[in-house]
Amino acid sequence: MDFLLRPWRREDAADIAPLANNRAVADNLRDIFPYPYTLQNAQDFVAMCMQADETACLFRTIEVDGHAVGSITVSLGTDVYRKSAELGYWLGEPYWRKGIMSRAVRQICRQAFETFDIVRIYAEPYAYNKGSRGVLEKAGFRLEGVMRDSVYKNGKVIDSCLYALLKGEQLP
Repeated sequence: MDFLLRPWRREDAADIAPLANNRAVADNLRDIFPYPYTLQNAQDFVAMCMQADETACLFRTIEVDGHAVGSITVSLGTDVYRKSAELGYWLGEPYWRKGIMSRAVRQICRQAFETFDIVRIYAEPYAYNKGSRGVLEKAGFRLEGVMRDSVYKNGKVIDSCLYALLKGEQLP
């Protein structure tokens, strides 16, 4: 399925609100991502993305057939982590398992390595999130470790994983 990564626009809020209002999406993200997810949440998120400092982060929407269907972000680290950046993403459930996210990850990682003075991009999916882990592996990320009992989500202590892609590594 074809997609486009592009900067956010105000009108994207109407597209993402119903896709983000999904327990299956929220259960795989940090608690800052609310559930239920309202149009106001979407408007606030899009406004934040539009105002973001592009020298410190890349906030992009994933567009399919003219509609925003998800989000992907690379945010620079600070202090001793200033040569690293964190990758975060989500995609509306109707677009899962269509090859979109692995390609979007590769695309934004290329852009981040070209734009920022970094040597590493990392992501921390929950260990149970096989879909997200597969996305990262298909995009060339390597599992560096499992962080046992590192996250408290939905009333449970769970494991998370640390994946990373280094600048010199080949993107598939």
